[in-house]
Amino acid sequence: MTRIWLSRNLILLTLVSLAQDAASELLYPLLPILLTGVIGAAPLALGLIEGCAEAAAGFTKLISGKSSDRLGRKPFVISGYSLAGAGKALVVVATSWPLVFLGRVTDRIGKGLRSAPRDAMISDSVDKAHLGKAFGFHRTGDNIGAVIGPGIALIGLAMLDGDVRAVAKWALIPAIVSGLLTLFIREKFVKVVKPAAKVKKEEHPPLPLPLKKAIALLVLIQLTNIPDVLLLLRLHDIGFSTNGVVLSYMLFSGVSVLAAFPGGAIADKYSPRIVYAVGLLAFAAAYATLGSTHNHTVALIALAVYGLFPALTDGVGKAWIAGLSQSTHRGRAQGVYQASMNFAVLGAGIWGGALWSKGATQWPLIYAAVGALFGSLALAITHASASSAKAS
Repeated sequence: MTRIWLSRNLILLTLVSLAQDAASELLYPLLPILLTGVIGAAPLALGLIEGCAEAAAGFTKLISGKSSDRLGRKPFVISGYSLAGAGKALVVVATSWPLVFLGRVTDRIGKGLRSAPRDAMISDSVDKAHLGKAFGFHRTGDNIGAVIGPGIALIGLAMLDGDVRAVAKWALIPAIVSGLLTLFIREKFVKVVKPAAKVKKEEHPPLPLPLKKAIALLVLIQLTNIPDVLLLLRLHDIGFSTNGVVLSYMLFSGVSVLAAFPGGAIADKYSPRIVYAVGLLAFAAAYATLGSTHNHTVALIALAVYGLFPALTDGVGKAWIAGLSQSTHRGRAQGVYQASMNFAVLGAGIWGGALWSKGATQWPLIYAAVGALFGSLALAITHASASSAKAS
């Protein structure tokens, strides 16, 4: 019997993510201004903080994804969302960039604890034919939170006369709500006990080769993905006010809201490779434009186009990996994939922050655009090869 793809757990996990994203994205567009303007850190510190935070999430995902196959998903989901709230609390009270570093790393460790088990839990409750829609729906909830968060930030900035630190503290409210909602998740987890003679041999069988190839290709492409916080710094550098940066981020998130579910549905019907490739084209166009323009209208259009990138890649990538996975290693597969992507962002954050300058052209964004373009071509070529192999 085919299961209904819009399950109770999917709806609940989407609400949890919506609340947590509202907290994260309230704080996120304020972070470059808080760090470089209020605290006085250099752009390199910004890139280093975000890169290391993503790497911390990556290490945690490796452990949590594999462990959730054996111990269950729910404990990791609850602890992950709770720890993320604690990390945000450290960021909003920080008076120096090392404390911001500690807060962001703590936040991302929480993300690492929850992400792979949560995505495996979504996969557990949905048929493979509907994985794109399920992850697209979940991503839509994420993005709605990413619109609500900056909206709350704008209201706070207006009410508190532009006090960035005071407004940042508001992020704690949706973070607490998110943690509380995880308590209502239901999980039917049956621990499989294997014969003693086989446990050692079969405990962690190798992941399938097609799965490994897909992960390797996506990780290689991800090395071009400079953390979004540097894009927001670029807007600030070319003259956007604090309110302007936050509004721009809302525009980006709004486009993602509209495109995430259709992107997942198209991936189910056709191919995740093609949808992901289109997302990379949007990335390339947006980064090349933002790296070269000082015109605010053009920058806003580019940021709107960039909103297609996470909508067509985040959920689609997870659905692609889930479709290549089996229930016995689903958490481990998501953990390896997402951890590897986080490590790639560490590399991108370091090289992007190191090359950042105050010049008219921001070359790191141009380089990233070229890398994404090559990545899109690689996905199109592998899709054509896979189609030819099936036809023959």
